[in-house]
Amino acid sequence: MERHLAEGSIAADELRLLIERIERLEEEKKAMQDDIKDVYAEAKARGYDPKTMRTVVRLRKMEKHVREESEALLDTYKAALGLA
Repeated sequence: MERHLAEGSIAADELRLLIERIERLEEEKKAMQDDIKDVYAEAKARGYDPKTMRTVVRLRKMEKHVREESEALLDTYKAALGLA
């Protein structure tokens, strides 16, 4: 059921508040993304490889069994292509 969004209605006020919350969260997300970018830049300045670090971060997010399956499949593909 759609809420009536006539100007001045409670539904319009509620919608405005929800949109404003989303906008604030988007700003916070952007700030966090900038912070993460700064950390990668700092790591690069200290001699670390940001691309490899991103891969490690992605792998650490995976569940162990998913990561192991992915690594096994990658090994299989590499062997098939003579890269192992």
